[in-house]
Amino acid sequence: MPQNVLELKDVWKVYKMDDVEVPALRGISLKVKKGEFVAVIGASGSGKSTALNMIGALDAPTRGSVLLDGINITSLKESELARIRGKKIGFVFQTFNLYPTLDVFDNIALPMRIHEFGKKAIDEKVRELARLVGLGHRVNHRPPQLSGGERQRVAVARALSTDPSMVLADEPTGNLDTKTSREIMELLRELHVNGGKTIVLVTHELDLAEHAERIIELRDGKIIIDRKKRRTGAGR
Repeated sequence: MPQNVLELKDVWKVYKMDDVEVPALRGISLKVKKGEFVAVIGASGSGKSTALNMIGALDAPTRGSVLLDGINITSLKESELARIRGKKIGFVFQTFNLYPTLDVFDNIALPMRIHEFGKKAIDEKVRELARLVGLGHRVNHRPPQLSGGERQRVAVARALSTDPSMVLADEPTGNLDTKTSREIMELLRELHVNGGKTIVLVTHELDLAEHAERIIELRDGKIIIDRKKRRTGAGR
C-alpha cells in the first residue's frame, strides 16, 4: 500500500457565533497517497477554505484527527505545528506572498534559512530550483521586476525548497491571465508526473481541477464527490 501523506479522520469544524454553532466541516474523511495530484473544489461556503486550513495545519479541528506523514498533529503546540508545516508542506498562494525587497534567490532560500540549512546546500538547491521553474537567469531580480507568472514560479520554487512531502496550492492562478494560468498548472503537473510530488490543489475553477488525477468536491461541509479522473503519475 502506498504511504498516506495526508489523512483526515472524521474531521469536524464548528465555529461559535454568540450562542449559535455554525458547522463548516461535517465529519470529512479522506486520504492522500504519496505522489497523488488531488484537486479540492467547491462553491463559496462549501467548507473548502476550512478544509484548506485543516490540510495545511493552519487550524485545528473541533473534533476528529489530521495526520501528516502518519503524525497526528491535532493536539500539537503551535511551535511544533510551525516546524511541521515548514518541513512537510510547501505552500503556493494566490497572492504569491513574496518579499518585495528580496531578490528571487533570497525569496526561494528563505524557508531553508529558517530551518537552518547549510550555506552550500542553500546555494545549490536554490539555483537548481530556479532553473527548474525557468528562472535561472532571474535570480538577482526582485518581485516588482517580474511578471505575475514569474512571481508565481518563484513561489513554486520556494514551496519546494525544503523538499516537503506535499505541495498545497491555494487558488494558485487566481491573479493570472489565462495563458499564464495554463503555464503554472502545467508546471505543477510536471512536478507531479516527473518529479513525483504530492500536490493538493484548492480551487473553485473546474477547468483547473481537470489537471488533477483525483477530484474531491465539498458541499455544506461534506464530501459529495471523490473520484479518480485519470492516472497521470510517473511510472503509472
